[in-house]
Amino acid sequence: MMDGRSLRLACFLVLCLVPFFRRAVAIRFVMDREECFSHNVDYEGDTVHVSFVVIKTETPWHYSADGVDLVVKDPNGNQVHDSRAKTSDKFEFIVQKRGVHRFCFTNKSPYHETVDFDVHVGHFSYFDQHAKDEHFSPLFEQIAKLDEALYSIQFEQHWLEAQTDRQAILNESMSKRAVHKALFESAALIAASVVQVYLLRRLFERKLGASRV
Repeated sequence: MMDGRSLRLACFLVLCLVPFFRRAVAIRFVMDREECFSHNVDYEGDTVHVSFVVIKTETPWHYSADGVDLVVKDPNGNQVHDSRAKTSDKFEFIVQKRGVHRFCFTNKSPYHETVDFDVHVGHFSYFDQHAKDEHFSPLFEQIAKLDEALYSIQFEQHWLEAQTDRQAILNESMSKRAVHKALFESAALIAASVVQVYLLRRLFERKLGASRV
């Protein structure tokens, strides 16, 4: 039989392992017109943190600030959030109805978009020990708060990393377009110079022919 101290130690170790078993969704996908995802929320009153970033389009020659639409619906089909024409967004909402929530993206661009999507459900449990140990219960609550704070930091880091990836890809795409534009302008300038030389030669040849006559 475990004594009280051993039992509390076991509970403490379980709580320390909680962050490794918390559920979260962080994916990067390519969408054409519409993509929907589902995520189950077990408790009413939980806070759902959501972020997405449009990383890139299918072609480096195209850049659009039109963004994508995201509609979030609860298990009853009621809309709880709506983001329109955004290349990135970060928001949160309080769960009013526990169950499966749907997150549907819509792409109005004719190009495929690569989207980074992250969902984190923040749940804080208040531990009630029924006055068995009034000193140990606050420790449980503080550990749970620390767990939620760590997940919030991870959520924010993922958002910033996605934004950094988007900017890096955008900068690379703009650099490629600038190089190709410079090459095209140089080729056009050379072609125009060749045409001018040809026309000048023809003009001198005609003048010489006319003077001989």
